[in-house]
Order: sequence, then structure tokens, then C-alpha cells
Amino acid sequence: MRGSTKTSSTPAFSAGLLIAILLVAANLRATLTGVGTLLPAIQHDTGLNASWGGVLSTLPLLTFALTSPFVSRISHRCGSARVLVVAFAALAAGTIVRSLPSLACLFIGTVILSAAIAFGNVLLPSIIRSQVPPRHIPMVSSLYVTVMGLVAAVSSGISVPLSNVLPGSWRTSLAWALIFALIALAVWFPRARNDRPDASTASPRAGAPWRSALAWQVAIFMGLQSLGFYTVIAWLPSILEHEGMDLSGAGWMLFFYQVVALASSMALPLVTRGRTDQRFTAALASVFVASGFMLLLVAPSLALLACVLLGLGGGACLVLALSFQSQRAGGPSEAAALAGMAQSIGYLIAAAGPLLLGVLHDATNGWTMPLITLVALNLVMAFFGYGAGRDKLVAPATPTKNTPPKN
Repeated sequence: MRGSTKTSSTPAFSAGLLIAILLVAANLRATLTGVGTLLPAIQHDTGLNASWGGVLSTLPLLTFALTSPFVSRISHRCGSARVLVVAFAALAAGTIVRSLPSLACLFIGTVILSAAIAFGNVLLPSIIRSQVPPRHIPMVSSLYVTVMGLVAAVSSGISVPLSNVLPGSWRTSLAWALIFALIALAVWFPRARNDRPDASTASPRAGAPWRSALAWQVAIFMGLQSLGFYTVIAWLPSILEHEGMDLSGAGWMLFFYQVVALASSMALPLVTRGRTDQRFTAALASVFVASGFMLLLVAPSLALLACVLLGLGGGACLVLALSFQSQRAGGPSEAAALAGMAQSIGYLIAAAGPLLLGVLHDATNGWTMPLITLVALNLVMAFFGYGAGRDKLVAPATPTKNTPPKN
């Protein structure tokens, strides 16, 4: 049974707020997922080996891990909407910098846009926890995961075709999602005018729940889920190309994987409606992902079926990982603190995925050892998903007292 929670009034949930939330979601992966399909072309043009390709794919995750702990504090002092406006401006700038004709700009722009995305990653669970009625949180989480996944899938599918027709090849193709950042900036700018910093109120900012076993289970589940996703995004096209598939076909296979993940993420709230205990759901979804990687290892000719398993399990795990950050918290401030901890630890774990696979590939000259590693890690994820799926709330950490802003 759940522990007691703090009662708080939830503002009326409007269509405008839902659109604003979904625009944040649209920007969380649009600029990242196209890199995997373009990576062979990037390596060919720049001379990057697989290890450096892994570094490029890992940079966003490392940036997420380093940035996430500061988001709760900054938003508490400045206001979530105001912070998001600045984040979208930085996202647009970073996307442009990344596409400039310079190898250094490729890496620098990636860091800038990834830091901006980290703010959206952390603030979204807090916004949902504070402004969405509790009974609608799974539905809204599923909707924003669906939008996030749909845009990510489109980015994977169209990046190579765009690079073939646009001037500037893959550099221009990397910048196509700039339009989503600009639209989100326009939508959130008016909302920021009436945004009130939480630090101006008497409510203390919740501290990160570092001593909570449940919080660590949420964080590690988040990390291993992200590790699997970003590894697939970074290396699935290369794995399939190694097995004889052409690069464009491999890109569309990645698109298919994400479409299946979308269907899974949309179906999960319907299948689990009314269930507050999600232990077996999280564990079973993790086993599906492990089975997909195992199939790529033992029968690469069945790549289509492997993508079905990866998508079914991965889509469910993503919804669960993000929902846990809202559902396991006692209030909006606690949700921001839990999300900051879960995403800091989680993305630090996830960052090892693309880089580790690149290094293992270079060391063994093949994909056997990387895929065995992924199977093992996803079986470990089943264990932590079982723990994170318990119907409990994270014990609140010692709150941080507010210091009124100086004039």
C-alpha cells in the first residue's frame, strides 16, 4: 500500500498545457537519434574510428549526467517555464553549431544541445507531477513518450535520405530538427511571463533521495533502459550493415524498431490500467529487450523479429522509467529531486553503452562480445525493474531551505 502523500491542489489540466508538454517531448530526442544512421557517413568523412564514434554517441549521455543534478536547484530559483525558454534557445544554438563545417563544432554543438535537453528531461516529470491530476499521469507520460518516440523514429528514418538531397550532406541533415526547438520556444515564451520562481515561496526544495533504496532502483532501471536505447540508436545500423544490409535499409530498420517501441509505449497504460504494482511488467519488458539482443547475436538474419522484441520491451521500459520518476515521488519538488538523481545516475550508466560497444567492437573486430554484454545488462535491468515497480513512495530526503533571492 502507498504511504501518505502531501495533499496539494492541482491546477486545471488544459489542452494548452498538454501541447506545451508534448512540444518539450518532441525536442528530447529529435536532434540525437539521426546521428546513429549518419554515423557511418560521419566516420567516413571525418576519419573517426568506432571508438571515437562511440565517444560522439556517448557525449549526450555524459552531458545529461553532469547537468541533471543542477536542474532542480536552478528551476526552483528561476521557475520551470523560464528555464525551459533558455534551454530551447540553447538547443537551437547548439543544433546550428553542430552542423558547422568543423570537427570541433560537431562535438561542441553536441555538448551544448545535450545540456539543453537535460533540462527538459528533468523538468518534465516535475511539471507533470505538479500540473496533471494523479490519475492522468500514466496517460500523459505515455503521450509524451509517444511523441518523443515518433519524432525520434522520423529522425532516424529521414536523416540519410535528407543527407542525400540537401546541400551540406549529413551536416545539414543533422540540423533538420531545429524547427521543433523554435516552435517550442515560441510556445513556452508566453508561459514564462507569468512563471513564479519556487524559491520566492516558503516551501523548501526537496533534497535528492540518495539514501533511498527505491530511488536507486529507479535510477539504475532508468540507466540500463537508456543504455539499451542509446546503444541501439548508435550502433544498430552499423551492426546490420556489418551483416550485409545497405545503410539506407539499416536506417529504416532503426525506424521500424522505434515504431514498434511507440506502439508498445502507447499500449502499456491500457494493458496496466488500474495497476499500481508494476514489478512483473518491468521485469518482463526487460527480458524482451534481452531476447532481442540475443536474437541479433545468434540469428542476425532475423533482424526484423529482433527489432520487434527490442521495440516491445524498450517502449514499455521507457514509459515505466519515466513514470516512476513522477509516481514514486510525494510531490512536485520531490519529483524534480528524484528525476535529477535518477537521470544523473541513469545517464552516467547509459553513457557507458555506446562507448563500451565501440571499444569492444574495435578490440574484438566484431559484434559478438558487445551483444553478449547487452544481453547480460538487460537481465540485470529486470532485477532492478522488479524493485522499482513496487507500489511505494521514495522516502523524502532532508529538504533544502530556501534563501530569498537578493535584489
